[in-house]
Amino acid sequence: MHLAAIALFILVHLGVGRLSLQTVPRSRWLSFAGGMSVTYVFLQVLPQVADYQTVFQTTGALGWMKHHVYSFALLGLVVFYALERTAKRSQQSDREPDNDHREYAVHVFWLHVFSFMVYNFIIGYLLPRGYEANDLRLLYYTVAMTFHFAVTDYGLYDHYKQRYSRRGRWLLIVALLAGWGVGRITDLPQIYLAAIFSFVGGGVIMNVLKEELPEERRSSLPAFVAGVGVYALLLAAT
Repeated sequence: MHLAAIALFILVHLGVGRLSLQTVPRSRWLSFAGGMSVTYVFLQVLPQVADYQTVFQTTGALGWMKHHVYSFALLGLVVFYALERTAKRSQQSDREPDNDHREYAVHVFWLHVFSFMVYNFIIGYLLPRGYEANDLRLLYYTVAMTFHFAVTDYGLYDHYKQRYSRRGRWLLIVALLAGWGVGRITDLPQIYLAAIFSFVGGGVIMNVLKEELPEERRSSLPAFVAGVGVYALLLAAT
């Protein structure tokens, strides 16, 4: 089941640029995927983050922070918000004839891709570490991350077009496979697992909402709500 999940994630990375997911008005499939992703965070990730909070309390780690785990979720949100703002500026710079502006845009591309490589590495690492092959939660994780990758990959493709197609997606696949491989042979202490899991949760929230909220996207509210409803019903049925 782990291999099937990884294969599905890779197919999304390879194929999202070829899909007819027009930017404006926003594809209903992307809004549906966003709804499923954000529901996964609120109904599965955040409750698990709350459980991880006890890990911090029992170990006494970072005792000066009142809500340790949620701080990592906030960090994930802030990091990816900053990346999105920087990427928006780079799009404008890339259209400038000045070489300095174009060089800035290239640097931002590599920064953005490297950050998502770390993101993919963590998601790949959590696959074998957090879920047994016959665990139903693995199915939920796979479904949610498949739709989430569709959202984030299309966002990257929309920003960088050919740069992403030629280099970016392959590097994301390598990072995903590397994370999965490391997750199979290492076992981080619970306190570190809690931190990285929470960081990803914050990143998922930011990466979904930054694609859905801008008015110019003309996102589909019914499709977004449908995604929320479908995933919530899937969880409620088990």
